[in-house]
Amino acid sequence: MMPKLSLVPAPHETETWCAIPVYNNAATIVDVASRARQQLPHVLVIDDGSTDADLRDLLKDVDVTVIRHSENRGKGAALATAFDAASQAGARYLVSLDGDGQHFPEDIPMFFPHLSDNTILIGSRDEVVGDMPPSSHFGRDFSDFWIGVETGVIVRDTQSGFRVYPVKHMRELRIASRHYSFEMEIITRALWAGLHIQSVPVRVFYPDQAKRVSSFDPIRDNARIALIHTQLVLRELVPIPHRSIVTGPRGVQLSTEASRQVSWMRGLFSPLGLAASVFVASMFGIILWPWGPIATIFVTGRLHLNKAAALFVIALTTLPFIPTISLRVADRVFGPTASQHPHWRWFVGSHIVAFIVAPVLTLLVYFMAKLRMKSA
Repeated sequence: MMPKLSLVPAPHETETWCAIPVYNNAATIVDVASRARQQLPHVLVIDDGSTDADLRDLLKDVDVTVIRHSENRGKGAALATAFDAASQAGARYLVSLDGDGQHFPEDIPMFFPHLSDNTILIGSRDEVVGDMPPSSHFGRDFSDFWIGVETGVIVRDTQSGFRVYPVKHMRELRIASRHYSFEMEIITRALWAGLHIQSVPVRVFYPDQAKRVSSFDPIRDNARIALIHTQLVLRELVPIPHRSIVTGPRGVQLSTEASRQVSWMRGLFSPLGLAASVFVASMFGIILWPWGPIATIFVTGRLHLNKAAALFVIALTTLPFIPTISLRVADRVFGPTASQHPHWRWFVGSHIVAFIVAPVLTLLVYFMAKLRMKSA
């Protein structure tokens, strides 16, 4: 159950602003903005090129500020606009929440006791009203996992748009994303820069499927999220220190209850964590035989993967029958001319074997870990 809302006035009330990025949510934005205004005196509605209504006219009787983009630029661009506007107005913290009615503005006071200039607060969707779609469950776990890979820090519900940002530091981060991927990238770069992440339990509302209005494009936005995680992973593989903007150790702060809920994630013993470790070890172990262990140790170390699982798999791939199988597969491809292509023979054979064995092992480990986690 959610803890009761505090009636204590917000600290730094005049320095805490609220931003609501909106794209074609005319049916819900008046209610959301009005309720947010009851919690904070300064509310920004960022109209990201909506075409379903004139939000300035729609919100004329609500004491909020509407900033309009002439065209749809993406949620990240809307948040960047909000950071600029809040900073110019002297805001110290910026609460962000969605305009589709998914979040409860009444939960804003839940963040107040945790405000810190060096911490991003994320509203962890612990109490769900309605039915959360399975895709949302997987997307949340997927994003949480990759941020753990990129930073070595376990963060809960990294796809939640209900957050509090320390305005000053957000303007110092170099964020390339301008769409939904912005919210994942900013967490990774904040941790790299030495900031903290703290989870705060909030409620979330999911209406019936027929009543849901979302600007999230499953193909384009998932592709953007995958692309930004790929870029961040590649950056983490480069052994060059990240630029810090605050002193002290980076990290994440979790409540006792939250710590219990992420116990399977610690050490990346999650299904995704184990599967990724097995995939890296089996691919490198076969393709780079016998030097696969070197590459595997480097990659699993840089990406904070499960080294024990990777070393177990790499030990299997160093067995002599691996190259034998690879060469026989190549012989079937090249036929009688195999001996005329010694380098291509190994290259083709090892890649064919690796791209069959690695996915099979990865899926096997993933589903076994999922079953184990459900029974734990």
